[in-house]
Amino acid sequence: MARYIESACKLCRRCGVKLVLKGGRCATPKCAMERQTRGSVRGRRRRVSDRGLQLIEKQKLRYSYGLLEKQFRRVFAQAEKQPGITGENLLALLERRLDNVIYRLGFADSRSQARQLVQHGHILVNGRKARVPSILVKEGDSIGWVISSTKSEYFKMVLAGIEAKSVVSWLTLDRQNLVGRAISLPTPDEIGAEFDSKAIVEYYSR
Repeated sequence: MARYIESACKLCRRCGVKLVLKGGRCATPKCAMERQTRGSVRGRRRRVSDRGLQLIEKQKLRYSYGLLEKQFRRVFAQAEKQPGITGENLLALLERRLDNVIYRLGFADSRSQARQLVQHGHILVNGRKARVPSILVKEGDSIGWVISSTKSEYFKMVLAGIEAKSVVSWLTLDRQNLVGRAISLPTPDEIGAEFDSKAIVEYYSR
């Protein structure tokens, strides 16, 4: 399976915003964006066209959820076929991905780490082992851990720090057993995404 293997910090610098791709590290002075801000030198600003702004918004969303262009385009095509507003459908589909749900539940510090948990066979969906990060979580689905994984040091670390983490309103979490459940489907307000979905739709409509 194709995946991005270069530095995640390059993606943040490319978009000019902090995308929190490395979890807790992004909140420390070690963050590349923080170092760049402190040591930046003023230069001549280039004017960005409307098409360029649309591209930046699309890349910000794609990088944030860790998708390659072909994968992202496939999700966008799925959003177009659904009734309603395409931009909102796109955000909801991305939010319902299993790797994102694991990240939102606090089982991982980043979506890339959550994706690794799925691929290594640590996660159960409705009691069955799931190894595909792109599975779409449906209303009523439960997300838990494989029994053998609950004995690992990583699970104990997550359990110890789970109280300090907040969970989005469309998910619930049993913090004692680390079992989550989707009580509804995500809405744009619940996602709280800082992306211009309209610009992304316009980018692909040309």
